[in-house]
Amino acid sequence: MGVTTIRSGRGIRITVLCIVCAVLLLAVPASAAPADVTVTSFTLDPPVLMRGDEGILTVTVQNTGPEPVAISRARLYGDGVVVLSDPYPSVGDIGAGNTKQFSFTVRADAPDGTYYPKFVLEFRDDGSLRYPIPVRVESTELQAAVVDRPDTFSEGREADVAVRVGNPRSSAVTGVRVVPEGTGFTAIPSSAFIGTLAPDGAAQVLFNITPQESTNLTFRVVYQNGRNVHETILPLPVSLGEGKIRADPVLTNIEVMLDGDLYRVTGDVTNAGLDTARSVIVTSAAPAVPTDPFRVYVVGTLDPDDFSSFEVTFETEGNVSEVPLVVEYRDEDGNLYTEQSMIALENRTAAEDEGGLPLLPIIVALVVVVAAAAAGYYLLRRRRG
Repeated sequence: MGVTTIRSGRGIRITVLCIVCAVLLLAVPASAAPADVTVTSFTLDPPVLMRGDEGILTVTVQNTGPEPVAISRARLYGDGVVVLSDPYPSVGDIGAGNTKQFSFTVRADAPDGTYYPKFVLEFRDDGSLRYPIPVRVESTELQAAVVDRPDTFSEGREADVAVRVGNPRSSAVTGVRVVPEGTGFTAIPSSAFIGTLAPDGAAQVLFNITPQESTNLTFRVVYQNGRNVHETILPLPVSLGEGKIRADPVLTNIEVMLDGDLYRVTGDVTNAGLDTARSVIVTSAAPAVPTDPFRVYVVGTLDPDDFSSFEVTFETEGNVSEVPLVVEYRDEDGNLYTEQSMIALENRTAAEDEGGLPLLPIIVALVVVVAAAAAGYYLLRRRRG
């Protein structure tokens, strides 16, 4: 009887111990299944890469299950892109309902197209998540064109040049600016900032160009695709010539008179051009010596097809047969222009020697006297007859 009682006590204790162990095992929470972890979103900055560009690919995963999931590592396998970042060697747990982001730096080394690098998330217990992510490579550059310019550039004269920049890409670019480069000219402004250009967007900038010589002007369009800097080159040859729309002062009706040692020149100055001549003056140049009272004759402003009379006085030394008359004027930008016309001193329309009488009145008087004498003689003969 005593032996039976001892064995029964031991069996009861073993049974109780088994029950306690079972309860403890049931109290331990079970891990969520790998199927509860999924990729919810991904972004690429910039959204579309140009060949050779670097970008940052960010993948967001979420644990949609009720319990944490243990993650051992995460990495990206390249396809059309080179992965520059190291994999994540130890991730840890993702709590229930939580999200986690993984970022990778990539470089586009493949031709234009769409590629699918694979994002792989390895679970600590068993299995993995594999997710292909589309990456677009498009190497289309910004387009630039000169949409307005003068027919001819003139030395020292300002001219407006308009440059239009368009974005034919499927993604926006930032930091767009246009810089005129080269020698032999000045440009205002020295750089024009546009900023962000949306897909299929365009913007126009205006430069004021003043050339000093024939040269090659280059507009450099600089922009960014993400953190990658690119540029587009737009050349513009600048050849100097005579502008079609400009003033053209012409001297006409020139008369030269000699008054002692003083030459007096009168005439008209006409603007035969298509632009207004401003601050017009007329004077003489060497070998003439401008002398009062009209060393310089100020005409003022001459509109196209307008004219004004002028008078200049000067002296000469030695045997001089012709002298230059100088017309100076300015355009609307203040640029100075000079024109010269040679006039002959021998072909005077009127002249008189100092202290003498005019020749023409003397001849007329003699003709009148002779005619009167002839008429008187004729009348006297008739009376006597």
